[in-house]
Amino acid sequence: MDFASSLSNLVDGFGTALTPTNLLFAAIGVVLGTAIGVLPGIGPAMAVALLLPVTYGLEPTGAFIMFAGIYYGGMFGGSTTSILLNTPGESASVVAAIEGHPMAKRGRAPQALAAAAIGNFIGGLIGTIALVLLAPMVASLAVGIGAPDYFAVMVLAFVAVTSVLGRSRVRGFASLLIGLTIGLIGLDQMTGQARLTFGSLHLADGVDVVIVAVGLFAVGEALWVAAHLRHKPDKPLPAGRPWLGGDDIRRTWKPWLRGPVIGFPFGAIPAGGAEIPTFLSYITEKRLSKRKEEFGEGAIEGVAGPESTASASAAGTLTTMLTLGLPTTAVTAVMLAAFQQYGIQPGPLLFDHEADLVWALVASLFVGLTLLLVINLPMAPLWAKLLRIPRPYLYAGILFFASVGAYAVGGQVIDLLLLFAIGVIGFTMRRFGLPVLPAVIGVILGPAAELQMRRALQISNGELTGLVNSPMAMVVYVIVAVILLWPVLRGVVSKRREKTPTG
Repeated sequence: MDFASSLSNLVDGFGTALTPTNLLFAAIGVVLGTAIGVLPGIGPAMAVALLLPVTYGLEPTGAFIMFAGIYYGGMFGGSTTSILLNTPGESASVVAAIEGHPMAKRGRAPQALAAAAIGNFIGGLIGTIALVLLAPMVASLAVGIGAPDYFAVMVLAFVAVTSVLGRSRVRGFASLLIGLTIGLIGLDQMTGQARLTFGSLHLADGVDVVIVAVGLFAVGEALWVAAHLRHKPDKPLPAGRPWLGGDDIRRTWKPWLRGPVIGFPFGAIPAGGAEIPTFLSYITEKRLSKRKEEFGEGAIEGVAGPESTASASAAGTLTTMLTLGLPTTAVTAVMLAAFQQYGIQPGPLLFDHEADLVWALVASLFVGLTLLLVINLPMAPLWAKLLRIPRPYLYAGILFFASVGAYAVGGQVIDLLLLFAIGVIGFTMRRFGLPVLPAVIGVILGPAAELQMRRALQISNGELTGLVNSPMAMVVYVIVAVILLWPVLRGVVSKRREKTPTG
């Protein structure tokens, strides 16, 4: 697919996304996403997971247009919480808190919020343009990928996500193992053999991904907060009306433009989302800044760059999810579950089989970003007031919506029992420092990885060499080996450096 046809398809997508009904869906998504994302401890992933059941009654195009708004609204909400309350809703917002909260303490919350909002807009805009240019090309190349290659790429996604997140790799892999185990529940796709169903017919279809996502994110978080309610939360700082002066704009326009250069490539490769690129952006801005002494005390560049990077990284992760069917962040994992609810499988053929839907979704990303800026910049003081909701009421509401959403999936009481059982697992994971994302990725990608592995082994008559019989698979496994061995190699190099001066 060439650039001209991509542009033509995008114009058709705008024709769909800009209808009054779909514009309304996008606006509702932005407002809902921001309202939920701005609440303490709730990031875009939980916002999307909680609102997933809301879209069940919609046709697919309208549902995904609303998702685009929820996604970007949730990201803006996460940065608002980081700046005003020093409570990042997700890992991508952690860096925004490093400089944003000190800015807010110094009375510069409006400037920090404006730098974050405009950074989100510019980063998302450039990242989505890159998605338009690259996604069809990646999809056309991916059509020729065989079962061994797909399995290798999924192994890379597992290893990359578990290695990057959490306090240790062991915890990351333990979380992945939990997800893979939940993914095994149900009938074997090839033989029809029941696995881990314990004789329950309801479990024969497996555990719905929506129940897993809502249980691990929303219920697990609510139980965790309930267990720690004795600790008094910090009072939010006043927001004021977001604006930037001439000096602020001179300091932020370069970080805004540098962000996508760092963020999009990291998002597009299976590397665990926006955590690494946002920290890289922060380090880059610190090194390039002429006011290094302000870093740690509230440097506006430390908000502008990472926020632009995070938004561009989100567009990169969408590229990988749409073209390869590989979710590498919690949000794209939940969005993949949404696609599957409608019987649509993201991957190389998605741009051929569901062209109208995909291009309407891509166009709605541009619409969502614009609405985000227009609606949310003036409403920042209102969103800040949501932070004053007492936590018991807030998380009681979250549990209520989570329960309604889980019951809506199948209309069975056992779905509620599964939701709270998985919520307890989510609580236990938080208690022992296990990251949640690898578990969700394991549930979603585990069955697909197993299917591709078995196909590859069938083709090779059971020979293990069938898993590495293509150049692409070999290259991917080399990358996996480097990721796994990197801490050991780094330790050896640092020991040699320590010995060299004394020798």
